This record gives sequence, structure tokens and C-alpha cells, in this order.
Amino acid sequence: MNLKLLGRDNSIISIILKGLGQIMLQENALCGFLFLAGIFYGSVTMGIAALLAVVCGTATAMLLKYDESEINKGLYGFSAALVGVGVIVFFKPLFICWILIVIGAIAATLLQHFFIKRNVTAFTFPFVLVIWIMLYFISKYLANIQAETALSAINTTDHFAFAFNGYGQVIFQGNFVSGLIFFVAVFISSPIAALYGLAGALLASIVSAYFSVPTENIYLGLFGYNAVLCAIVFAGDHIKDGIWVITSVILSIAISLFMYHNNMIQLTFPFVLASWITLFIKSKLDFVTLDKNK
Repeated sequence: MNLKLLGRDNSIISIILKGLGQIMLQENALCGFLFLAGIFYGSVTMGIAALLAVVCGTATAMLLKYDESEINKGLYGFSAALVGVGVIVFFKPLFICWILIVIGAIAATLLQHFFIKRNVTAFTFPFVLVIWIMLYFISKYLANIQAETALSAINTTDHFAFAFNGYGQVIFQGNFVSGLIFFVAVFISSPIAALYGLAGALLASIVSAYFSVPTENIYLGLFGYNAVLCAIVFAGDHIKDGIWVITSVILSIAISLFMYHNNMIQLTFPFVLASWITLFIKSKLDFVTLDKNK
């Protein structure tokens, strides 16, 4: 693979940043840079973990000689980056956690490749699977390294910030500034996707409040981030795109509520499952429409 250290499209730095941008489905290095800045704003440790993980994921893909165009798009960086941040969230910042980040990033890359080779749109499922497996085995054999997750202090009178908090929670950032940075990053890459994402977070928060989800969880964006991702996936300029956005967002809310009430760790699984279901429905309807036009 002929890569320069510095360059516009296929440089190592550009690929790594695009890997970060792909967390919200943006093949854009500037977007990825802003995501990294937002993570560092929320937590320097998380920022380092994300950077280490995306480098490990990308390096793994290069060493295993995966398809160059896939690597250049950053497709082997985003799940790895989420694993890196996730490890810091769920486990104490001990030396073993950095080993887990490297192992998890490599595992996420291998899983991503497994799905790509089978033409399955995995979204962030490799990240979800890796963290779930880690949590299971760590709780069973190394429970002492698990962190006690706690909700951040919030101002429940701020009715505007929670939509941006939904953006922030996509990468485990429960603060308004990081969420705003993430929104701006997506807006630079795709204004329509960014606005749909914001609308998705608002809709998810309103519906969650109707079903009596604790207010602090809603304002922290914990019931908005999956909706943000769903809205970004199906965003487009046509009315039918809006219909698919609403469909996927509502499905993600239903899945989130089910997992919440059953004390299940959600991560981005509601987004993944809702998107899979929506894509399945969409493909069936498109097939029927095509068949009628014959």
C-alpha cells in the first residue's frame, strides 16, 4: 500500500481521522478531527484511548492487507475507536485496560471485515459485540476492575442542551460542548444529516419522557444518541427519506425502552437493530415497487 505520511486523501493521518468520522457515518477527515477534539474536551483519557484504538484498528487492517479502498474510507477505524472509549467508561483506568483497548480494537476490526466480506452492513455492531463480551468475562473473572458508572451533574431546566447531549453520547460524552462540537462536525460534512440527527434526538427525548424515563437520563442524552445515528443513516433530501428516518428513530426508541426496562446495556445496539429492520422493510417495499413498474 503506497501511503504518504502526509496528504489530503489517502495519508495515514487522513485515514485515521476518517475512521473517527465514520463513527457517525461521515467519510470526512475534518469531521473526524472535530470528533477527536470533542472527546478530548470531555476526557483526555478517553481521547487518548480513542486515538490508540483507531490506530490499532487501522494498522490491523493494513497488516492483514484488507481492501485498500475500504481502509481509505476509514471503515476499520470507527468501531475500534468506540471500543477504546467504551473500555475507559466501563473499566477502571488501570494498565490492563490499555491492553484491553488494543485487543478490543483488533477484535472489532476482524469482526468488521467479517461483515463487510459477507455484504452485511454492520454499522457499529462489532463495537457492541466486543464490549458486551468484555463486560461478561470481566464481570465473571476480573470484577474488581469494573468502574462504577455514574450520571453527570446536569441542569434539568435547560430544555435545549439535551438534544446536543444526544450527539455527545454517541461517543460517551455527556456534556453540551462535546455534543455541540459533534453536531458542527457532522453539519460540515452533511448539513441535512446533522439536522435530521438533531431532530431525531428531540423526538427520542420527547417519546422517552412520555414513557416516564427518568428526567436526568433524558437530559444527559442517554435516550437520544441511538436516534441521532438512525436519523443520520437515513437522512436525505426527499420526503420518503424523512419517513425512513422517523421509522428508524421510533424503532430505536422502542428497543431502547425495552432494554432499559430489562436492565440491559444498550450501547448502540438499538441503532443497529432499528437500522437493520428499517433497511429490511425498505428493501422489501423497493422490490414491490420495482416489480409493479415492470
